[in-house]
Amino acid sequence: MVKKKICFVDDEPDIVLLCKLVLEYEGYEVHTFTDPILALSEYKPSFYDLIILDIKMPKIDGCELYKKIRAIDQNSKVCFLTASEMYHEPFRKNEWWELNNFLRKPIENDELILKVKQLIGI
Repeated sequence: MVKKKICFVDDEPDIVLLCKLVLEYEGYEVHTFTDPILALSEYKPSFYDLIILDIKMPKIDGCELYKKIRAIDQNSKVCFLTASEMYHEPFRKNEWWELNNFLRKPIENDELILKVKQLIGI
């Protein structure tokens, strides 16, 4: 059985490590990045089954990273992370918002797994 692949981008190393461990335990292959520019430079179109992006990151935020990924990969499924409620409504009103795929930090393990299964299964 081929493992589903997830690209996880967040500038907080502790969150990246925890989510990677949780998702790998569930049987996913997880590629993690704490630098959004590095994530973009190493991004492979049609390689990932799901991309999870933090919204608020230095250098390039998750919204801009999403736009850049979309420019090279129209078919990728994306889920966004945020610790801030202030991003919720303005973010959802953008024309490129898709399916309300959104997780709020702190993320409960069960919530993360449920969202990933909803989006791509295992």
